[in-house]
Amino acid sequence: MEEIDSMKEEEIMVQGQAEVYKYMFAFVDTMAIKCAVELRIADIIHSHGHKMMTLSQIATKIDSSSSPHTNYLERIMTFLVRRKIFTAATSPGGETLYGLTPISRWLLHDTELSVAPIFLLQSNPILMAPWHYFSSCVREGGIAFKKAHGCDIFEMASKDEEFNKNFNNGMSSTTRNIMKAIIKSYKDGFNSITSLVDVGGGTGVAMSEIVKAYPHIKGVNFDLPHVVSTAQKYEGVYHVGGDMFETIPPAHAVFLKCVMHHWGDEDCVKILKNCRKAIPEETGKVIIVDAVLKLGGESLFDDMGFISDLAMIAYSNGGKIRSEDEWNKLLKEAGFPRYNIIDIPAWSLIIEAYPQ
Repeated sequence: MEEIDSMKEEEIMVQGQAEVYKYMFAFVDTMAIKCAVELRIADIIHSHGHKMMTLSQIATKIDSSSSPHTNYLERIMTFLVRRKIFTAATSPGGETLYGLTPISRWLLHDTELSVAPIFLLQSNPILMAPWHYFSSCVREGGIAFKKAHGCDIFEMASKDEEFNKNFNNGMSSTTRNIMKAIIKSYKDGFNSITSLVDVGGGTGVAMSEIVKAYPHIKGVNFDLPHVVSTAQKYEGVYHVGGDMFETIPPAHAVFLKCVMHHWGDEDCVKILKNCRKAIPEETGKVIIVDAVLKLGGESLFDDMGFISDLAMIAYSNGGKIRSEDEWNKLLKEAGFPRYNIIDIPAWSLIIEAYPQ
């Protein structure tokens, strides 16, 4: 009996070792997928009429100043097939054929719901560097992004044109996916609104989607001047540059999509108080789209809340993902005694907050 118990204990320990190695090399998944996105492999297969392609066929379509290294490509594709990013089958002639899966279809660049831009943003070396400072933040406090780069993420975007473009493209791709879920699930939420200001609205993608679905709304896209300066024109959308910590343009309602988790409680209260000043006391509301942390949550996107919470340590100045109790406390402190949470098929939820 002791020998059996010893064997089980040994098996458990070996399993633990295997798990440690899996987490140790978890970054390999990210880097291999990033490689495929940068080489536009999903796009190459997709443009082949959805038909499967051989490695040599894929290689000839890769944009390169010289002949692609097919040995490297084959090894990377073999790994990505194992991860179910692509499929593989054997042709009658014995060659391996590669095809798309439901995962790689999200990595297409030129589709409306592509996540390729946000994948490239999250794997950008600028955003990867702060993760190496977690232990330093635990020991000494401070902000991981500043430890890595000497400035915060918004300062970086304002002075680095390429990163700003990468950042805006990534945010826009995320916005399109979330907005699809919002428009579908929040059908009656915009009906009674005559004017809406999107605070921290980036380049205006979210507001353009709202106005397209609800053309009676006068839409204002509000963000920092260097952000709105790169925004394209959308029918029914007015771009306004400014600082949400100072004042917010008046409107019937305020829209805050994925903004609040970037800031600490004190800053969030400031933002929400400015939102309260911007809307009518009796009929106004604030529509917050953000994650709600559920400690025991096991639904499709609940794990993203915990991942995003750590991302806030990496990127933000004190931001975090909040539980419902934390949201309740925050809203009351800012003058919103009443709120309503609405589920949508995305990693975020809708929180309607009312001043009365």
